[in-house]
Amino acid sequence: MAASSLAASSILLPFTTNPKSPNLFASFPCKNNTLLPSLRLRHISASASAASIPTPSVQVDNSPPSAAPSKVLPFRVGHGFDLHRLEPGYPLIIGGINIPHERGCEAHSDGDVLLHCVVDAILGALGLPDIGQIFPDSDPKWKGCDSSVFIKESVRLMHEAGYEIGNLDATLILQRPKLSPHKDTIKANLSALLGVDSSVVNIKAKTHEKVDSLGENRSIAAHTVVLLMKK
Repeated sequence: MAASSLAASSILLPFTTNPKSPNLFASFPCKNNTLLPSLRLRHISASASAASIPTPSVQVDNSPPSAAPSKVLPFRVGHGFDLHRLEPGYPLIIGGINIPHERGCEAHSDGDVLLHCVVDAILGALGLPDIGQIFPDSDPKWKGCDSSVFIKESVRLMHEAGYEIGNLDATLILQRPKLSPHKDTIKANLSALLGVDSSVVNIKAKTHEKVDSLGENRSIAAHTVVLLMKK
């Protein structure tokens, strides 16, 4: 390579956030379900000291960032996982539905294990930070927050990136209560929150055969796999 000149238009990392920044979503109040401002991208520019490297020069592209992934794919796959401890005195919220039980999820928000892992699956498919970075439990604004707020924001980011849900498969793992009487209601509510037909959403429930904290009714977990299709 000739040493006379070196030019790079820009170095752009898509969907990069700074998890230490307390003001990432500072304008978003949880209670009125106002949508978050668009997730912005950071431009990372390469620079060199004129004293140490006199010849090369770097030009930075200051055009407005795009919310689309750097590589446009016909589909994207994401996986989400969440687990919460079950304690007396808390409601058990699954998929936005209050399930009668003597224990509920101890959490900073409403502890909805299904919605949390669905959010993580969508964010993961888009190559974004996980739910804990975007909605940290150290931020008091999310205290007791309805998890449908997180779902709505992940769906907004998905559409902004030019994708839609192809299908979603979720598995809930808990020993009690039995979810068979509630699965259709949970599925219908999740489909409505995602804005998709219920035929593309599947909800399964399994026990943990009385093994470890899940099997001893001390915790609840969920896995979700989502397929995003380019619009």
